[in-house]
Amino acid sequence: MDVNAAVAAAAAIAGLCTGVIAMLAFRWSERDQARPTRSSMRPDINAVLPPGVDTVLSVLRSSAVVLDEGDSVVKASSAAYALGLVRGGKLAVEPMLHMARDTRRDGEIRQVELDLPRRGTGRGEALAVSARVAPLGSRLVLLLVEDLTEARRIEAVRRDFVANVSHELKTPVGALSLLSEAVMDASDDPEAVTRFAGRMQIEATRLTNLVQELIDLSRVQYDEALEDAEPVRVDTLVAEAIDRCRHTASAKQITMAAGGTADLRVWGHRGQLAAALGNLVENAVNYSPARTRVGIAGRRVSAPGGDLIEIAVTDQGIGIPEKDRERVFERFYRVDPARSRATGGTGLGLAIVKHVAASHGGEVTVWSAEGQGSTFTLRLPEAAAEAKRPAPGPVTATRTQLDQETAIPAPEVLP
Repeated sequence: MDVNAAVAAAAAIAGLCTGVIAMLAFRWSERDQARPTRSSMRPDINAVLPPGVDTVLSVLRSSAVVLDEGDSVVKASSAAYALGLVRGGKLAVEPMLHMARDTRRDGEIRQVELDLPRRGTGRGEALAVSARVAPLGSRLVLLLVEDLTEARRIEAVRRDFVANVSHELKTPVGALSLLSEAVMDASDDPEAVTRFAGRMQIEATRLTNLVQELIDLSRVQYDEALEDAEPVRVDTLVAEAIDRCRHTASAKQITMAAGGTADLRVWGHRGQLAAALGNLVENAVNYSPARTRVGIAGRRVSAPGGDLIEIAVTDQGIGIPEKDRERVFERFYRVDPARSRATGGTGLGLAIVKHVAASHGGEVTVWSAEGQGSTFTLRLPEAAAEAKRPAPGPVTATRTQLDQETAIPAPEVLP
């Protein structure tokens, strides 16, 4: 009996313990369910944002971020992630985070412009942005970020262009003013008047050329669709370019040779193409020493999207230093400013060539070696492929190949 009583008592105690443990577990489970989780602390977007705000934010061009009272990101546009503003559900830019906290505290709208490091680049390039923070309801803060990088770049280009134009125009205008005063002072000296009048004509011609090239550049720099495009014979363009520089080449005893494949045609605006090739040939003549040779050659090359026409202009001039080759197509950039002014250059010729090539679906490249000369190659779609212009590709011709093509058996020699 005593043994049975002991077993019964032990069973009763075990049952009691099990019941207590089960009750504690049940209570603990209820407490866990009542405790707010991380996900429940972030309400549904539609429930948090005021009605219609989510739709408005989705159509804004600016990067949009909505923060709650705990600085957690409730809503962020894809542009905000692309700019690196949001990372791990938090606003990653400290100045913007401080602005948001200040706005949440006093309800004031704030705006600031910042330079942010570019995401994913090891270079020191900065991303210019404008950030505006405003309260959204009683608990949320709205951050709108506008990318100003491209606008600043365009403004810098425009500012530099205006400054360069002002400087370039000031030189011939100032010279004309001084020369006119000299003519007035030397009114009783016919020889001096003649000499000063000749200088005035030179400066007036330089001013006219500068204004004309500014007009030409304004017409082609936007790479818009071509108007009045037609098949243009390369032979005709080469002949016009040679005729344009005939007098200057003759004075320097420079031989001009035209060669390459005959009967080639490119698709484009005849006037623009003639101006572009004329600028290349004129540069070759102006920067070549006396009694040297300038060659112009055309040929057909294969490309994935259709055949292209290469027109190469080769000279035996002073060449271009390696550090300047990437910049020679910039507006008003001169490798040797003193020499360029002596030859009457405006610094716009190669910029016009670049834009003409781009607007025709082509490109212009340069090979050069100091003391050996330069080769400028204009690549354009062939007239037969005007319906589908190919994208520009790399120039594969070597200096030797271009020299061989321009060395025709019976070159045209200027008297």
